[in-house]
Amino acid sequence: MNTMTVTALPTSGFLDPQAVIAGAGVWGLVVVCAIVFVETGLLVGFFLPGDTLLFFTGVLTLSGVISQPLWIVIPAIAVSAALGDQLGYLIGRTTGRRIFDRRDSGLFSRSSVTRTQGFFDRFGPAAVTIARFVPVVRTFAPVAAGVGKMPRRVFTIFNVIGAVLWTTGVVLLGFGLAHIPGVAEFAARYIDLVLIGIVVLSVVPVVIRAIVSRRQNARV
Repeated sequence: MNTMTVTALPTSGFLDPQAVIAGAGVWGLVVVCAIVFVETGLLVGFFLPGDTLLFFTGVLTLSGVISQPLWIVIPAIAVSAALGDQLGYLIGRTTGRRIFDRRDSGLFSRSSVTRTQGFFDRFGPAAVTIARFVPVVRTFAPVAAGVGKMPRRVFTIFNVIGAVLWTTGVVLLGFGLAHIPGVAEFAARYIDLVLIGIVVLSVVPVVIRAIVSRRQNARV
């Protein structure tokens, strides 16, 4: 069995993904799935380290700390992520408006929904998929989709696509880079910036096309 390890980042307690997974023993994958579900399904989960958690899941799958193979690990986490978003959508659809209307500022406020709704207005239903790669936004996006009455079928399609892409991409990134000594520690430290950079590079062409199209329509 591969015994390679990666030095933990300078975090502690439940915010240290590597320690959480290793400390769970044989239940490591179950704990990962539970954290991903809470981060994406419950508003209180916005502070959880989803990206680094998945990255270290890939690293520790290679090292054998997580005993299940990738073909089990990735689908299990993807299902947890998709179910979490479905719960968030349900919360937004049923009680979200009452939760956020109580405050004018802060994370749990009308302004949070307004900002996230602007994200949807800019990118359409694909924002559900894009938001999956942006920390904090992925927690509020399904709730905002529910508050905004996005059709359930449309939300579910883009939710599943985002869950599969996010889980597969980040876990495989950790699994692949863990083969290269030193690179995994560096990538784990800046994983959020890396993913946001990927999203920006993917979205910029879409935004440019939208602006050009809008200007052309305005001239007609």
